[in-house]
Amino acid sequence: MPGRCVSPGGPSINKDFRVNEQILRGPRDQRVREVRVIDDEGGAVGILPVRDALALAQEKGLDLIEVAPTAQPPVCRIMDYGKYKYEQGKRDRDQHKKQKQQEVKGIKMRPVTAEHDFQVRLRATQKFLQDGDKVKVTIQFKAREITHPEIGRRLMQKMREAIAEHAVVEKEPSIEGRMLTMILSPKS
Repeated sequence: MPGRCVSPGGPSINKDFRVNEQILRGPRDQRVREVRVIDDEGGAVGILPVRDALALAQEKGLDLIEVAPTAQPPVCRIMDYGKYKYEQGKRDRDQHKKQKQQEVKGIKMRPVTAEHDFQVRLRATQKFLQDGDKVKVTIQFKAREITHPEIGRRLMQKMREAIAEHAVVEKEPSIEGRMLTMILSPKS
């Protein structure tokens, strides 16, 4: 279990790699005598005792980081751990910015929805799909309308045919209580 590490930048908590003294003072089953060392320029230094590798890293004012703990012997790299963590965080943030969260937008209708209202909802559905969002189409039955679910199914089929070039049906229309629902996904 990693604990605190001391680097030239000051103390910090390490959760990913064993760094500096952690390599020496790890749990009994993880202690090692020798490590394969890669210097700060990417060149192989060779297999050294852990204390010598740590002294070499401290001589350069850098950290000794265990990058491949399962190798025989484990591989350690000499680098500035604080700078490495900062750049890793920066890459992660950039990656996160590029991702688009797909939302589920909702369109509600009733079995007695007029043609003009249907066209308005159809255009909204097309816009949501073009933006890359999923759309949950719901037809809500009130009072005695539930006795004629086929009217709702016809309306749902009409929506499905009108939107066929923009969407794929992810979840077929199904009745849940007093609602008939269908989920559409944008075509890729």
